Amino acid sequence: MSTIKTDAPTIHTRTYTWSSPQPTGPATAGLTGLQTLHAIGAGTIAQPPALRTLGIEPVDAEYGRVVFQLVPEEFHYNPMGIVHGGVLMALLDTAMGCAVLSELPPLTGYTTIEAGTRFLRPVTVASGTITCTGTTISVRSRVAVAEARIEDDRGRLVATATSSCLLI
Repeated sequence: MSTIKTDAPTIHTRTYTWSSPQPTGPATAGLTGLQTLHAIGAGTIAQPPALRTLGIEPVDAEYGRVVFQLVPEEFHYNPMGIVHGGVLMALLDTAMGCAVLSELPPLTGYTTIEAGTRFLRPVTVASGTITCTGTTISVRSRVAVAEARIEDDRGRLVATATSSCLLI
């Protein structure tokens, strides 16, 4: 029996910072959802820690539509050397939830109660910046429905999703 020797893997380090989400609630108390998103984009309200952790960047927000971007990095990879589906789902869920938030009045929140995702092509570092656009389909008094799509930097569709959100 022979032993196959391989080179030890290269170890990388990643350091990042985030602001405590505790002050976010009081800071948004009198703001509409769209005003809240604009404040996060402007940096007057801290980005949620999950966005900082994954490297998701807000790009644009308008009533019923939001755009986020993510630059795929090795730390997003699964064991098969592609961006983990959970990372892409987090990006899709962020865009869908924020599209819903963009239509909400002050003191109204939401939570995702169902989501369906379709992964259409693998994402790697070579994919370049991916862009996720979330839009609302329907926002009613108790439930909202939204959709999102991710495209790579060549405009190729990477993934799509739909979700239902309970309004609180």
